[in-house]
Amino acid sequence: MTLVLEGVSKKVGASTHIHDVDLTLERGSLNVLLGATLSGKTSLMRLMAGLDAPTSGRILVDGKDVTGWAVQRRSVAMVYQQFINYPSLTVFENIASPLRVSGLPQNEIEARVRDAARLLKLEPYLDRKPLNLSGGQQQRTAIARALVKGADLVLLDEPLANLDYKLREELREELPRVFAASGAIFVYATTEPTEALLLGGNTATLFEGRVTQFGPTPQVYRRPRDLTTARVFSDPPLNILHAVKSGASATLSAGGQIHAGGTLATVPDGEYTVGFRAHHLTLDPGGGEEIALPATVSVAEITGSESYVHLDAGEHRLVALVPGVRRLEPKSAVTAYLDLRHLFLFDGHGRLAAGDPAQKAA
Repeated sequence: MTLVLEGVSKKVGASTHIHDVDLTLERGSLNVLLGATLSGKTSLMRLMAGLDAPTSGRILVDGKDVTGWAVQRRSVAMVYQQFINYPSLTVFENIASPLRVSGLPQNEIEARVRDAARLLKLEPYLDRKPLNLSGGQQQRTAIARALVKGADLVLLDEPLANLDYKLREELREELPRVFAASGAIFVYATTEPTEALLLGGNTATLFEGRVTQFGPTPQVYRRPRDLTTARVFSDPPLNILHAVKSGASATLSAGGQIHAGGTLATVPDGEYTVGFRAHHLTLDPGGGEEIALPATVSVAEITGSESYVHLDAGEHRLVALVPGVRRLEPKSAVTAYLDLRHLFLFDGHGRLAAGDPAQKAA
């Protein structure tokens, strides 16, 4: 199955929820929809599923126009953020429920349920009821029920959002294996850039109902085509400065002048927006291609093995990711070191003017 969206838009009253989306999703692919809350992820999934009809554009399945088809006529399954299971049924019967509705024979139901249970490590729990399961096991049950249908399109709308950290990490590791074994088209919505990177596959970045970029996840992350995409795919938020290039040097708005080599050497003179991620700003000199920026500590967030240090550099608020525990007093003066090999330069229209060729292991 190949799913194609051609110029798909969705309006509700005077509000446009989805703007002219073009996407092609191939059989056996994992596709992440990455964007903040209200960016259009769920709206786009509902259009893919046939739960809503587009205001304009077409949806094609293997070349056939299915734009007006109801969800019942499509080979689709959906998993939501909430645990949607039948509390009075065992795990086995929860997974089997769509197969019983379809009227499949008992031996086929048995085989499909046990295959799905084995894939999602639910075999020891088939006789339990959902209320006797952990949150992760309940969500696995919901995913197994979607998989067992053998749908060509499986949509997962932030399925791990309500789980605690440990359960999320556990399922994030398992899901790519489950997806690879299925052969269906998977579409996975998330607000978290880290989750998109862990899942891999392809990523579509969404902002205000627009798909700003779509491609292999590492490629979209390492070479965003515009400032909006770079911001969507950065957590903590992308650090932003301004630069004026003139001849062989450039002046940064946070202070300091740098030689216009590397990334800067490829662009003409003028004004640019400079973007860089938190892990390319540190408080320790590395001895490489870097520039020192005077800054003042706003707050330090200790996460355990790392610390996020929020800095004021001139009129800019920056975030540095540094290893270990850093207990820094607010308003204390520090020097931050920016790795010049990992800069994104965006022109006055927000388009990528020069990328980040050194960011191979970002």
